[in-house]
Amino acid sequence: MNTFEMNDQQVAGLAAAICATAEAMGQEMNPGTAAMMAEDLCAYSVPVVKAALKACRFEVKGKLAMADILQRVQSSDGRPGKDEAWAIAMTTNDEFETVVLTDEIQLALAAAKPVLDAGDRVGARMAFISAYERFVSQAREETKPVNWHVSVGFDTNSRIQAVTKAMELKRIPREHGQKYLADLSVEPISEDGRAIAGLLTGTVTRPAPALREKLENVKNLMLEMRMASAERKTEMRIEAANELADRRALLIRQAQELEQRT
Repeated sequence: MNTFEMNDQQVAGLAAAICATAEAMGQEMNPGTAAMMAEDLCAYSVPVVKAALKACRFEVKGKLAMADILQRVQSSDGRPGKDEAWAIAMTTNDEFETVVLTDEIQLALAAAKPVLDAGDRVGARMAFISAYERFVSQAREETKPVNWHVSVGFDTNSRIQAVTKAMELKRIPREHGQKYLADLSVEPISEDGRAIAGLLTGTVTRPAPALREKLENVKNLMLEMRMASAERKTEMRIEAANELADRRALLIRQAQELEQRT
């Protein structure tokens, strides 16, 4: 599943870098051992492995071990830590928010959903983190690159902000982010748009007859909502909760499809 397979020359260069790193840490390493370690690391990109070796020189006390290198290589794959992952997962509770999340976050959220639905937030967090760490470990063992995807919410501004932030953090490719932003771009304001804005600003602009009728319907609906009985308000809250449940059900279904493909 990786896209970074090194060629023979790169593997040889990496073996030399491993030997040099071990020497810098006061350790003599057999070239054969370094070559074996380089072979084991060839599924990753050269810059990532070299950055991990540099981190080992500064951080590791004692002899250089394969586990030290691998830990630093894997932690640079762009997957968020457990606490950030949980915070991202909880953002999906708001159907208006657009969320950019990884496959592992979505899978872990599906695993924790029964506990979360039962109202046990502490237990849900524990279940989520346990599942998340398991899914991340599995993906890293299989050298799968991180996959960020967008779960679109109802709020247009939230969509643009979420996609822009994901681009800045390099969580989604710039070309994909630009396509999302193009799809979410706002059309030039028409006369009808100015009429709607006028409701807020006080500037009078006459809308077209069709829009005038729609605005009147909106006004009547708002009046009806103000006059709604307590029973109707309860129904409206239930409808909103059902919409949120539908969105979460979609995320769960997508997670199940992901799990079946892995």
